[in-house]
Amino acid sequence: MLPSAHGKRTVRSASGGLALAAVIVAFGFIGSRLLGIIRTIVIANAFGASPELDAYNVAFRIPDLIFQVLAGATLGSAFIPVFARKFEREGAPEAWLLASRVLNLVVLATALLCSGAFVLAPRLVPAIAPGLGDDIGRSEELTATAVRLTRVMLLSTLLFAASGMLTGMLNGRERFLLPALAPMAYNLGIIFGAVALADRWGVNGLAFGVVLGAAMHLGIQVPGVFAEGFRYRLSLGWGEPAVMEVARLMAPRVVGLAAAQVNFVVTGFFASKVGASAISNITYAWLLAGLPLAIFGMALSTAVFPRLAGQVAREELDELNVTVSRVLRLIMFLTIPAALGLAMLREPAAITLLERGAFTRADSLMTAAALGWYCLGIVPQAGTEIHSRGFYALGDTRTPVALAVAAVGVNLLLGALVWEPFGVGGLAFAVGAASWAEWLGLYALFVRRTGWNAAEDLGAIARVALAGALMAAVLAAATVVLGSERRSDAAVTAAAGVAVGGLCYAAVCRALGVPELGDVTARLVARIRRAPVGG
Repeated sequence: MLPSAHGKRTVRSASGGLALAAVIVAFGFIGSRLLGIIRTIVIANAFGASPELDAYNVAFRIPDLIFQVLAGATLGSAFIPVFARKFEREGAPEAWLLASRVLNLVVLATALLCSGAFVLAPRLVPAIAPGLGDDIGRSEELTATAVRLTRVMLLSTLLFAASGMLTGMLNGRERFLLPALAPMAYNLGIIFGAVALADRWGVNGLAFGVVLGAAMHLGIQVPGVFAEGFRYRLSLGWGEPAVMEVARLMAPRVVGLAAAQVNFVVTGFFASKVGASAISNITYAWLLAGLPLAIFGMALSTAVFPRLAGQVAREELDELNVTVSRVLRLIMFLTIPAALGLAMLREPAAITLLERGAFTRADSLMTAAALGWYCLGIVPQAGTEIHSRGFYALGDTRTPVALAVAAVGVNLLLGALVWEPFGVGGLAFAVGAASWAEWLGLYALFVRRTGWNAAEDLGAIARVALAGALMAAVLAAATVVLGSERRSDAAVTAAAGVAVGGLCYAAVCRALGVPELGDVTARLVARIRRAPVGG
């Protein structure tokens, strides 16, 4: 299905707003991830990859699972399209009434699940990490610690349920600044816990920092929703058509988000059997790998989703295809070199960022081993972000969910086969392979559903992949020459690798005529010229 001339004009005229939204969201993701890196460094300095930190990471899973399957589902796929359509067709009062009702239902459901998890924590924790502390004879002690931390952090889940809904309201109104700042506030809360509370209370201080960060995540967004016109109503409205539509769209997405979280549980389950510190090492690797995914894949996809929902509401399906294609190409242009570069620089990156205080060289090497394989999954996970949102905008949550569940099956099967012979590296490989299976299936079904001609997309991705492969070859040689025996050497290797890799990638893209290079360069130059001189 080819876009009409009118569709091209519409997308082009809207590109400025999309670019601004993407910049704001990217600013939030970059700021949050940079603070996340600082948070990771601070935690690594204080705790290294200790068994106590394993207990903390295990405790994180249950509260995060509850949040993701409730507030995350409403925010991502169910609430925003219905909310946007309410504004378009029925006006602000009805839209805000819907927002109040969904907020109340989500918080109520979250409170019920948190209460159940609080009571059942002594049974749930051993189920998701059966090997915690076994190899060092501290199983009972560390399991009790994880249970206690789980119960503390369940309060953060309740706060996030409300905050996630506020994020959905603001994003639905295409207001991105406060939702972009909220994750930064969350990370600052955890950093405070690691710096100011951990000395006195150990990993309990980290858990209190999580709760503080969640409260800050909520508080920073409250003024924004009221400024947009939100007026809270104590109403559930169960049975009202719009609320039922949100629930109908939410139901399969709950399964999909649960599947994504189950992937973490599966990885943690097998990592607990690998040995002491394996859970912490693989968590550090995931946090580092998540930086390019968040900055490029999640930021752009989050920024464009309200627009996709609006295009479907106005029945502008040609424009929807054009927008998804344009964002996909930009995501691939940015994500492929980031993933390959991080894979090639995995050891100097881990040593430079994490190796200090209680974090040893052995921890760096184990984290780097997992990081290299986690990079395998960055590109498909970024692709999944935009194509799943294309399906959500069309009101189809079942297709992404089915593929997410299938990916869990792939991860579980591979994880069971590789955890013992290959350790944390094998577990990270299983996640990456499952991500590729999920995205390729999602892309093929999206093309079939919309009738979009994917030939140009695939050609553009192939050129970018070639440029990335040549860059990776250069970086592989550079890391051998520069080395990373000492931490100072590793820092030089990492910095030089980023500079050399970026220049190499840009040169090859220019030689291959990759249009996104010119687009990104032009936008950067324009912003530099508009920047004020002298403060």
